[in-house]
Amino acid sequence: MKNFRILICSVLMVFSLGILKAERPNILFVTVDDMNCDSVGVFGSKLEGTTPNMDAFAKQGLRFKYAHVQVGNCMPGRNVMFSGLFSHNNRMEGFYEISDPDYPHISDLMKEGGYLSIIFGKVAHSSPNTPWNWSLNLDVIDGEKLHIKDPNSYYRATRRGIAESKKAGKRFFLNVNISDPHKPFYGMTSRQQLKDDPYKPSKMFTREEMPVPGFLFDDPQVRFELAYYYMSVRRADDCFGEVLRALEESGQSQNTLVMFLSDHGMPLPFAKTALWHHSTHTPWMVRWPGNTQPNSIDDQHMISAVDLMPTLLEAAEIQTDTKFDGRSFLPLLHGKTQNNRSYIIKEYNENVAGGRHPMRGVQTKEYLYLFNPWSDGTNKFKTATKGTLTYVRMNEIAQTDPVMEERLRFFNHRVIEELYDIRTDPDCLNNLANHPDYRDQMDFSRATLKKWMVKSKDHALEALENLKDPESMYAYVARYQKEAYARIEARKAALINRLR
Repeated sequence: MKNFRILICSVLMVFSLGILKAERPNILFVTVDDMNCDSVGVFGSKLEGTTPNMDAFAKQGLRFKYAHVQVGNCMPGRNVMFSGLFSHNNRMEGFYEISDPDYPHISDLMKEGGYLSIIFGKVAHSSPNTPWNWSLNLDVIDGEKLHIKDPNSYYRATRRGIAESKKAGKRFFLNVNISDPHKPFYGMTSRQQLKDDPYKPSKMFTREEMPVPGFLFDDPQVRFELAYYYMSVRRADDCFGEVLRALEESGQSQNTLVMFLSDHGMPLPFAKTALWHHSTHTPWMVRWPGNTQPNSIDDQHMISAVDLMPTLLEAAEIQTDTKFDGRSFLPLLHGKTQNNRSYIIKEYNENVAGGRHPMRGVQTKEYLYLFNPWSDGTNKFKTATKGTLTYVRMNEIAQTDPVMEERLRFFNHRVIEELYDIRTDPDCLNNLANHPDYRDQMDFSRATLKKWMVKSKDHALEALENLKDPESMYAYVARYQKEAYARIEARKAALINRLR
């Protein structure tokens, strides 16, 4: 009889463990804003002590060596993540809203699947239209607007979000978007002036310690700006630590899939608002107890932001008839392999002011190909990084230094095609597009890009097909620029009418 009771208890224990293992997870998706992949310790930071919390998290789960976002600017990039569609298909090519999205947002499907859908930070940039479709927005708690540079805000928001899901009797899909290291950096105003900042990072850095990225140049002013960037990275890490602390204290960590990445590269020239390697390479990490292996690295597959939504939906066991441009990489979280993950596609269209500078990219583990149909030698690229101290210093040095003059010219005007060997040149300094030894690689890259453009119905196919006809290619760019400016004027007129 005693043995029978033991057998029954054992069967019940195995059965209950099976239920727990099969239980749908809570999902905590955390982003940081404007952080280079190689600013993270485990992803190769040359500065000691930048990201202790991120490094500890990496050892608890899986990290991807070849992970990228689609584009190096915020609102278009985040809407790729939350639609599973490339920008030309979700119509969020710039910084504006659309009134009639004909596709579901991740929040819609999570709610339909029984989740409480919660967000803190970057709310306006994470949705295609208003009213926002989240179950709960934690930017304001109990009448108090949380400060986006305060690590404690992230603890409070995470704690409240988890508590609200428990109160509702639902699992949570909680998206926490950490503001740092987006400008203004720690201790600086939006006009690059020093100020007293009550939200100090847990570690301070000096300009003398700074590792200068290969795509920039060594100069006291650059080092000064980098020091404040890295202190902001450290504060972002502090915020991430507070998010994880709130999760741990809730008792939900063992049944929560935590996913972490940066929305794009650092807010300095040759990183943010572009498609170069450091513009899109992201420190993508996942911890899912019982699924991901601790301290594991995927160094075989390439994943990108367009794959995020189908992956999280599959992890949540939410089925949908929605057709995505991306595809789930859930098998990779279980240590399995997937075919057809040897390259990713990048897409840039428009900046925050409506400036159209369409760019497309194909990146493999070895090479990065870029197509810039707007580059005509006179059209000047518009980017937020031109407001940085580093860009100002570039202009000053270029007045007397021919090398810097050429580097500045390239940054402002680009060339129509670029090709880089990422293995030896991740900083994208040596353009191989016209090198005779790389003709086969150029042919492969163009063919791969064209195949994707046809399949995804990318309007920029018109430009690629007119690669040898610059007049027609530039006409395509001019037409879309005219449409962008018309959209902006219509939005201004609508706003004026509402104010009357």
